Amino acid sequence: MKRGIDYIGVGVGAIIVDNRGRLFLARRGIKAKNERGLWEFPGGSVEFGETMAAALRREMREEFGIEIIVGELLDVVDHILKEERQHWVSATYLCTIIAGEPHIMEPEKCAEIGWFSTDKIPGELTQITRKNLTHYLQLINR
Repeated sequence: MKRGIDYIGVGVGAIIVDNRGRLFLARRGIKAKNERGLWEFPGGSVEFGETMAAALRREMREEFGIEIIVGELLDVVDHILKEERQHWVSATYLCTIIAGEPHIMEPEKCAEIGWFSTDKIPGELTQITRKNLTHYLQLINR
């Protein structure tokens, strides 16, 4: 049985902000689970017995070779992809890199990475990233 397809999957995402206020985004690769080719706030699946924060730290090490501090919870979003027959519930956290410089470690899952100011975010975003970005902008513009 596959999470997100045969039963609701639990995902976790990171909004990583650098000291210049730029946001880290990754473009999903050809072997990504869904929404291939679109930009996202990176993250992944929570494994059985793993906390969301531990899953997020693991995913950032595996995918980008970085160590992060998992900070405040930004939001929890329903991620329902009818066309792809997938259903996820994903928590997204505000995070900071404490070691390493991001680089692509799984090129089949991630095609490109970059840092973007909030006024230069690519238009081709995943469904969940669009929702996360709206919530993040509301938070910083309070």
